[in-house]
Amino acid sequence: QVQLVESGGGLVQTGGSLRLSCAASGRTFSMYGRAWFRQAPGKEREFVASISWPGGTTNYADSVKGRFTISRDNAKNSVYLQMNSLKPEDTAVYYCAAKRDSSAGSYEGEYMYWGQGTQVTVSS
Repeated sequence: QVQLVESGGGLVQTGGSLRLSCAASGRTFSMYGRAWFRQAPGKEREFVASISWPGGTTNYADSVKGRFTISRDNAKNSVYLQMNSLKPEDTAVYYCAAKRDSSAGSYEGEYMYWGQGTQVTVSS
């Protein structure tokens, strides 16, 4: 069974940092593009960041550029999201996703596999 499992969410104050992790199991994801999306209460899910395989290309939403960094460890089938200088508007459920090609896409429809999400709450 294919699984993506996120971890690392929590409550942090404005200006703080968190590191999200997403571990894949059930099949080999090493050649797949990976991404993070998020969904705030009452809003649609939106793109945050993506990374190609093996990791040479990254894309970021304008709202997180310069603050968030996506990376991957292909030996561990894992992807990470380092989030610095967090703001209250970053509060959301964060989802990791995987797609069946190696590119770093930013459209939700490109991604076939999804995790259950991890809550990130930034207090003001």
